[in-house]
Amino acid sequence: MDIHKIRDALTSPVKPEARNNSKNKLAAVLIMFYGPKPTIIMIERPKTMNHHAGEISFPGGTLKQGDGDLLKTAIRETKEELGVEISRLAIIGQLAPVTTLNSGFTIMPFIAFLDQIPSLVPNSEIASVLRIPLLDLLKTIEDDSDPTHKSIQEMYTFKFQEHLIWGASARMLKQILVKLVALELV
Repeated sequence: MDIHKIRDALTSPVKPEARNNSKNKLAAVLIMFYGPKPTIIMIERPKTMNHHAGEISFPGGTLKQGDGDLLKTAIRETKEELGVEISRLAIIGQLAPVTTLNSGFTIMPFIAFLDQIPSLVPNSEIASVLRIPLLDLLKTIEDDSDPTHKSIQEMYTFKFQEHLIWGASARMLKQILVKLVALELV
């Protein structure tokens, strides 16, 4: 699979405005693609976190007052969590916002394509960094039948090694899958 075709399929206008039409808190994540064989970076949260403990997610976090927009939030949080500076010029698109069902966040996922990932320096909010081959991951999609996920909407899971990806992160991956399938890239 050509990374350039995937890049083209995921390219979209970037609208980082922080608009909130609900009582949910606003957040943003960065989905980073790199390498000739499309690879993404995901993180495992420590089991001691207040929200999303032990879950697999994309780097990101809550909108702070000084951010100005959600893209700034995603870039700031990625630098804080992984020690990597991402330029706004590397952002090629975004997905539809995803709402967490248990913790009350509306998350804007932004997409970045990088030639390579510099060395990562995870902070205390990161238990481990996962470098995941995208196409292999997308093939693992299943319906999420776990009743503890308390879903009122379609839920999915993906698997990477011993890690289960579910919830908001899985719904973001599903959006990527739908875009690639529509163009017969998967």
